[in-house]
Amino acid sequence: MKTIKWLMGVVAVVILTGCGTATQVPITGRKQRLVVSDEQVMSLSNQEYQNYMKSAKISTNATNTAMVKRVGQRLANAVVSYLNSHGLSNEVSNYKWEFNLVQNNQVNAFCMPGGKIVVYEGILPVTQDEASLAIVLGHEIAHAVAKHSAERISNDYKQQAGLQILGGVASAAGMGPNTANVVSSIIGVGTKAWTSGFSRSQESEADHIGLIFAAMAGYDPQTALAFWQRMAAAGNSSNSIFSDHPSDEKRIKQIQGWIPEAKKYYKKQ
Repeated sequence: MKTIKWLMGVVAVVILTGCGTATQVPITGRKQRLVVSDEQVMSLSNQEYQNYMKSAKISTNATNTAMVKRVGQRLANAVVSYLNSHGLSNEVSNYKWEFNLVQNNQVNAFCMPGGKIVVYEGILPVTQDEASLAIVLGHEIAHAVAKHSAERISNDYKQQAGLQILGGVASAAGMGPNTANVVSSIIGVGTKAWTSGFSRSQESEADHIGLIFAAMAGYDPQTALAFWQRMAAAGNSSNSIFSDHPSDEKRIKQIQGWIPEAKKYYKKQ
């Protein structure tokens, strides 16, 4: 019921304001218009994260777990420092950082809005070292900082605005048989909704921002090239969280173009 009330509130915002709130993505400066607030996104994503963690199996490998927490915290510290130094201190309160390594053979990792980071054990044989893990986590944290989930939800709302959405809300509010389908189709409830389905432009933007975050945290951005070459050789980039991203060849070419920029932020620790 809380989800339905939240949905109806957002629909009202869409109808009354039309264009939403203008924001700007850190690092790239790209402009966005969002019709959902940080509080709304954080509330829903935190619920889904808690649900996910109830069923996840935490890794029993103490060494790898410590590595994930160490790398994640270095990145988090770099992100917070960047936000504070660029007049975005109000954004810092949105993040309650948490880092977990889970038992799963998929080549996967994700960062929920709000800074909840999960790494699957299956990606570690490909990352091989901390610097490459930082490239992966930088990419995922970038999705959160750039508010890509909120942007995707906002775009879905705008595409389904007016009577189509109101009809769905009415059905959902009546708690009829279509409730789950309506809610799922409009707001994409579920962990996958927060960790996949980004557009290719958003994926490229996360590569760009994530590379710079890794450099800020003291990881050599040049590492990204070898990592993505390993992913390409193993055939994992089309079989993982990155499957919606541009091709391996295009990604590597883009990263090569961003490395000079990232190097400006890099200070070896």
